[in-house]
Order: sequence, then structure tokens, then C-alpha cells
Amino acid sequence: MRLFTAIYPPAEAIAHLTARVAGLRLAAASAAGTNVRLADPTHAHLTLAFLGEVDPARLSDVRQALGLAADGARAVVAAGQGGPPVLRLGGGGRFGWGRGTVLWVDVRGDVSGLVALADVVRAALATARVPYDDKPFRPHLTIARPGDRMTHDDIEADLAALDSYLGPPWPATELVLAQSRPGSPSRYHRLAAWPLGRPTAGRGGHGSG
Repeated sequence: MRLFTAIYPPAEAIAHLTARVAGLRLAAASAAGTNVRLADPTHAHLTLAFLGEVDPARLSDVRQALGLAADGARAVVAAGQGGPPVLRLGGGGRFGWGRGTVLWVDVRGDVSGLVALADVVRAALATARVPYDDKPFRPHLTIARPGDRMTHDDIEADLAALDSYLGPPWPATELVLAQSRPGSPSRYHRLAAWPLGRPTAGRGGHGSG
């Protein structure tokens, strides 16, 4: 099972971003038939930890670790130390040039709170001895993977257009465990979710999807 943990922005935030993306050159290129690999808005997410291939026999360990992480996050809220992080999608950037070019939108708002949440999640996974990609956390939401099918000038123009973008605020109230299934395009299946906004009884999360 190819797993990751993530925060999913609400539909309103994704709709706002989708409207801005529709005005970018990459959207025009897509409409003209260029395969810029626009991300499916229904799967848009902020990855907190990428676990990669996990033995299905360890799924219960993963669920327990994430349940403990969510408990810790809710305990902070219950102690009056602030609610779940309030975030906004805004700005943008890219990874790579040429065939590996990926365009993404940045995250604004309580980014330090989001980083703290990612740290808690990763620490819980490490305690449970569940392997994950330990590269430094860089919150972002992928919008397209154009590779070398767009010119540098067009990509730079889109990045400049994203510089002034700022979406509506929204609270990160749910931690999600998801499975990435192979295919073109990739498919994502929500396996479980845990609330982050208030204390609740129990730890197992609830299945979804």
C-alpha cells in the first residue's frame, strides 16, 4: 500500500484556486491539447508525511500512530493554546526545470502551526517505527506537472501571476490517511481521518471513501 498523510483544503478554497488557475497560460496550453498534467482539484491536498509502500499488515500501526498525533493536536486546542492552524493558499513556485518541472501553489497563514502538526505526525510515525520520507517539510499544493511541454517564458509568466494570488482562509480541522493507487492519472483513496479542532473520545479515526 502506497500511503501518505495530508490536510485537504475545503471545496471553497479549491474552487477559488481553480478559478485562478483557469486564467494561467498552463490552462490555455491544456485547452489547446498540450499535456501539462493539470492536477485534479478533487484530490488537492497538502502532504504532511509520505510513507511510500507500507505492508498492509502494518496499517493498524499507522492508524494508531496518527490517532495519537491527532490526540496531541486536540489536547493543545483543549488547553486553550490555539485552535487548528488557519491557512490560505497563495503565491506559487516550481520544482525543477525541463522534464521534471512541477508547478505548485504556496501556503500562507499559520504555516508554523502546520509545520508543528507535521512534526507531531512524523514523530508519532517514528515512535511506531513506521518508515516515511524524512525530507524537510515544504508545504505546497501541486497544480500541474508540465515538464518540458511549456516554454520557460510561459512558466515564469504563470509564476508571476501566482505571486499576487491569495485564497480565502480556512482551518485545518482534519488529518487524513490516504492511499495513492497507480494509474494515469494517479488515484487517491481516503482510508481514515481524525478531527483536529476539538477533543473527542477514542483514537481509531473513522474510515472514509
